[in-house]
Amino acid sequence: MYHNPVLLNESVEGLNIKCDGIYVDVTYGGGGHSREILKHLTTGKLYAFDQDDDAFANKVEDEKLVLIKQNFKYMKNFLKMYNALPVDGILADLGVSSHQFDEGTRGFSTRFEGKLDMRMDKSGALTAADIVNTYEEQALVNMFSTYGEVENSKRLAACIVKERASKKINTTEEFKQAIITCIPKMREQQYLAKVFQALRIAVNSELDVLKELLKQSLEVLKPGGRLSVISYHSLEDRLVKNFIKSGNFEGKVEQDFYGNKLVDFKAINRQLITPSEEELKLNNRSRSAKLRIAEKL
Repeated sequence: MYHNPVLLNESVEGLNIKCDGIYVDVTYGGGGHSREILKHLTTGKLYAFDQDDDAFANKVEDEKLVLIKQNFKYMKNFLKMYNALPVDGILADLGVSSHQFDEGTRGFSTRFEGKLDMRMDKSGALTAADIVNTYEEQALVNMFSTYGEVENSKRLAACIVKERASKKINTTEEFKQAIITCIPKMREQQYLAKVFQALRIAVNSELDVLKELLKQSLEVLKPGGRLSVISYHSLEDRLVKNFIKSGNFEGKVEQDFYGNKLVDFKAINRQLITPSEEELKLNNRSRSAKLRIAEKL
């Protein structure tokens, strides 16, 4: 079961869809956001991306939809190939779908036993097990502190290195057992969520891919085109916020000789858009979602 699309109406309304426009959904997943975009199109076209084979079981039969099996870091190349540039809007629902979390075999879940995998693209070379069993201790420290903001990342890395010396860590259960002495009592789930997040981001180069998407969005959007991005943790949201504000990832706005701000986007929502109480009741997993909408100047 794929998840209910998060912030569905808000994110699609943010695109300000024209019925004959060209739109991109870079995270097709269960197709929820794409279905909603297609409802607004008559002669328009929607190009959707997903690198996960499982997403293709949800393909909508609609001649207005082109579903592309690729990581969205290749968005610009494929839109060029389809002669679809420039576009009127881009929607991104970042993070992992409920389907991927609930599918124990994928290794994303802290609750289900499975191989320590975490690849969004099953043909990718690097798995979470590779990282856990081969990364040097300091590289593990850096990964857990940067991508998971894990408080005791030094102790965690030392624990992993010690455990793997006697036996390879292959599954999520073996991994949890290997780090059991590092997990704070009463906060097990929150802690494991951070640790698994760090591994997942590293396996899929998620932050680098997001940066690539944001830079490409500037190149492929028409002036007046909209960017609608849903993120799920502070690392993603910070990149999106800074890029919309300044066109770079540090958030530093540059000025011309006369002191005019050199910006490429205008933020449509000054305040973060988050799920309503009603949506949270229906879908608890939407609780960390944050939506930012911007218009290319």
